[in-house]
Amino acid sequence: MSAESAAAERDSNIIIEQQLKGRLDAIEKAANTDLLAYFGPMYPPADDQIKDAVEALTKRKGTLMVVLETGGGYVNVVERIARIFRHHYKRVEFVVPNYAMSAGTVLVMSGDAIHMDYASVLGPIDPQIERGGDLVPALGYLALYERLVAKSAAGTLTTAELAYLVEKFDPAELYRYEQERELSIALLEDWLVKYKFKNWKTTQTSKTPVTAKMRKDRAKAIGEQLNETDRWHSHGRGIPMEVLRRNLKLHIQDFGSDAKLGPPMRGYYHLLRDYQMRRGHDLFIIHTRGDYVGF
Repeated sequence: MSAESAAAERDSNIIIEQQLKGRLDAIEKAANTDLLAYFGPMYPPADDQIKDAVEALTKRKGTLMVVLETGGGYVNVVERIARIFRHHYKRVEFVVPNYAMSAGTVLVMSGDAIHMDYASVLGPIDPQIERGGDLVPALGYLALYERLVAKSAAGTLTTAELAYLVEKFDPAELYRYEQERELSIALLEDWLVKYKFKNWKTTQTSKTPVTAKMRKDRAKAIGEQLNETDRWHSHGRGIPMEVLRRNLKLHIQDFGSDAKLGPPMRGYYHLLRDYQMRRGHDLFIIHTRGDYVGF
C-alpha cells in the first residue's frame, strides 16, 4: 500500500470512528446510560480488555448498557466480566442486536434488563471445554455419555458403542464437564434472582405476592430448560425473543419497537459491525465513548 493510500485509509477510519462516537453518544443520551459494545468470544483476554475499557470510562452514570454479540466461550470468563461490570455499576442492561450464545446467554442473564428484537437470539447454555486442543460443547458429551450408559444398563449397547465408550470418555473429564454445567446453572440462578427478578413483586395473572422461593424456583427452571440439549437440538440453535418470553417466561424488552432506542441502536450496530469487518478485527472488538479496540 502506498503512503497516499495508507493516509487516505487512516483518514477514513478517523471519520468512521467519529461517526461511531456520535451514534454511541446519542444512545447514551437517549437511554441515560454509559455504553460498552463487545463483539467476540468469551475467552481470555476479553475479560482483561473489558476491565481496561470500563476502568477508562470517566464521569460514569449509574447504569451500563452492554451491546453484546458472542458465540459463547468459558463460563469462568463470563463470571469475571459480570463481576467487573457490577463493581463499577449498580445497574447493568444487555442489548442483543444479533446473537449471544451459550456462555454469552449466561452473561446476559446477569443483567437487570435484557433488550432484544424479533430477529435476535440467545442460545442453549452449553459451556465450552478445551479437549485435545479443541473447544467442545460439554453438555453434548455428557448427553451422549448418558445415552450410552442407559443403553448399557438396558443390555442394548453394541460392540462398537462399547469400544467408543471406553476409548472416548475419561471419568475425570466427565466430572469437569458436570462441574461446568453446574457452575453455569448456579450463576444463572444467582444472577436472575439478584438482578432480573429483584422487582418481581406479584404474579402477572393472579397478582399473588412473589416470595423468595418463587424467584429461586423460576430461576432454577429457566437454568434447567436452557441446559436441556434435547429440547433445543443443537448447541448453535438460536432461541428468539418470542420463545424466551412464552416458554421461559422471561421479561425481555423489544428495543426494535422502541422509537427512541431502536433506530439509533440499529444504526450504531450496523456501522460498528461494518467497521469491524473493514479493519479485519476477527478476534474481538470493544467500543466505548473513549476508544475503539480491535484485534
